Parts: sequence; structure tokens; C-alpha cells
Amino acid sequence: MGRFDKSRLARISGWMQGYIDRQQFPGCSVLVAQDGQEVFFDQAGLRDVASGLPWERNTVARIYSMTKPVTSLAMMMLVERGLVHLDAPVSDFIPAFAEARCLRPDATDLSQTEPCAAPSLHQLLTHTSGLSYSFNPGLISKAMRAGKLDFSPGARTLAQTVDEVATLPLAFRPGSRWEYSVGIDIVGRVIEVISGQPLDVFFETEILGPLGMNETRFQVPAGVGDRFASLYTPLAGEAFDLNAKSEGGDSLRQTDHVDGSPYHTTQMLSGGGGLVGTIDDYLLFAEMLRVGGKGLVSPQILAFMMRNHLTGDIASMGPASFAEQPMDGMGFGIGGAVVLDPARARVPGSIGDFSWGGMASTFFWIDPVHDLSVVFFTQLAPSSSYPARSQLKALIHGALT
Repeated sequence: MGRFDKSRLARISGWMQGYIDRQQFPGCSVLVAQDGQEVFFDQAGLRDVASGLPWERNTVARIYSMTKPVTSLAMMMLVERGLVHLDAPVSDFIPAFAEARCLRPDATDLSQTEPCAAPSLHQLLTHTSGLSYSFNPGLISKAMRAGKLDFSPGARTLAQTVDEVATLPLAFRPGSRWEYSVGIDIVGRVIEVISGQPLDVFFETEILGPLGMNETRFQVPAGVGDRFASLYTPLAGEAFDLNAKSEGGDSLRQTDHVDGSPYHTTQMLSGGGGLVGTIDDYLLFAEMLRVGGKGLVSPQILAFMMRNHLTGDIASMGPASFAEQPMDGMGFGIGGAVVLDPARARVPGSIGDFSWGGMASTFFWIDPVHDLSVVFFTQLAPSSSYPARSQLKALIHGALT
């Protein structure tokens, strides 16, 4: 385990301020713990540009896809209890998937399909299910955009949206490719069916409450007030429409404000991207992963989660999708990416690093070699806008002696 040079760690502060000065991020924070002890924290910028409110340690942010590891852990808790196995077809729990069909490889229209097996829970968790996201290229993604089927916050419920997704064909035969998808949202609904509890109740009872993550919820927690950050984008159009990417004149155009945000009233329990929370809350979750479960699950279950579950790296499975991580030299476990070869990933790191990010450019990783947990928070969508994640990993590794 390498130790940190404090003067080199201090470079992170200047790096953060650079993003603020260039008006690329509204505000941001970095929290680093080694062997369970905080070794670095700093913050910069604003949580709301118009009002000048500062970005603070207790700022509440949308973590989007950093919800996925939480949902994946919840599913593995059910697996550990013998209530379900990962090869079970999703149709065992959601009948709408029973008559599954997938697009033919040469399809030019949604009607050009063939029968296929329903995806397994393992395929949903590892993004090999044939499901997709609306911001990916392709016929299914276009249909998802038209139907607004990304489990966004609002009046729709999880069960309703899952059944609507099931009316579409799969983009490919399950198991044949890797494509970033709403699969873990579907897993969230499976958790509800197996446990008999709404997903928010299961999370609070089984994970968030026991870990002390008291300001991480699907709705902005009561009493947060104006600590909830605004969301920004550098794009001229919708922040999540990567297919119509065009640079706008304003690099920090506000797309969701604390006043009137759907996160205050949402009925959508999105296990793929619905949680909001604080950086200290998420560090509690990352530390639980790093040290082996903290009583939530066994260390053996966590070790299983954080292995590569693909036949090779993500790139070898021919993805055409957006992803929150590089694909070369990166495997994928249950709910997060696993570094197989830092050199092939072209980002400094350790073999076995487990990580994932969110569409508003948040990011976390745990490093089993150097006993690290690192969390980065900001609110700038899409996360593909700037290379902040690879830069932060280089800064951290550059500070290790």
C-alpha cells in the first residue's frame, strides 16, 4: 500500500479550481480515504450559479448511475439469502418479458424481429441483456426516446415503465454483446417483486439506514433546503440527448433547479439512476465495498461482485453504446467496472479497481491495492463532456509514494 505525498495531493485543489475558472463545472468536491481514514477533501465553485450559493461538503447532488452499484448490491443480498439465483430469467418475476423477441442483426425496422430467450438477471446486471438506453445509437434507443423510457423522475412508477420497456424488442440476442442499458432499473423492479417492498423501503431498511446514508434518497430529503444543487449542461439541446450533441454558447446552461425540480416529488424509484445524496454518504457506501460488506453481505459475495463477469474486456464485446468508463482493458462486474489492465485502459490505476460514475459527471472508485476509496461530485451533464475522471485518477496515483 503506497502512502500519499500531501503536497502532491494538494494538486487536486488547483485542478478543481481550473474546471471552475474555465466554467466547465459549476462546483465540485473530491473526497479521498485510505485505509478508512480521510486523507483529502476539498471543494470549489458553486452549487447554484445564479444565486452564488457555494458548493459545500453537504451539498446534495444527483448521482444518477452511481445508483446502479446500490441496486446491484441489493440484488446480491437477495441472492445471498437464497431467494433468487442469477441465471433466473427476468420473466419469472416480470411476466411482460415472457414472449421476448430481439431485432434481427440486419434489422432496419422495429418489426424485423425473431424470438429469443428472456434476459437473465445476470445479463441485466452486466449490461449484456439486449436492453439499451435512449441516448445510445440504434432503433431501440430511438423508440425509447420517443416513449421517454429512461426511468426519469416524474409521475410514472417503476412498475409502469418496466412494463412499457418490455413491449419493445431487445436490441440484440441476450448474452451476445455489451450495451449500457436500463437493465439495472429492471433489476430494481425484480427486487420489489421478490422482497414484497417498494425499492425505496428496501434501500432504506437494508442498505442506506444501516450504513448511515441518511441524506441519500430517491426524493430530496426533508430539511435539505437549498443544499440541493442545480444541474448544468454545456450542450445547446437536452443534456441527455447524446445523439444530437451540439455545443451551446453557454458552457453552464442550467437544466434543473432546486426550485421545481422533479426530485422533490418524483414517484419513480429508478434503481439505475434515481438517487440523490451527499459525498460523505457515498463514501460510506464505497468503504462498505472496500472493506467487505460491513455486515450487509459477506466478503465473499462482494468479491464475487467485483470480479470481471464478461468473457473479456468490454471492448471485446463490440459495444456501440455510451458508457461511464473506458472499454479497453476494463471488465464489468455486478453493477460496476473492473480494471483488468491499466495500460490498456490508458488511465493510471490498479488491477482490480472497482468503479462507476453518473451522467452528471460524478464518479467513485475503490482501489484494493492501495486501500483507497475516492468520490468525486459535481453536476454537469453529460459525463462525456470532459476527461475529469481519468485526470483525477492520474492525480491520485501521482500523489502515491
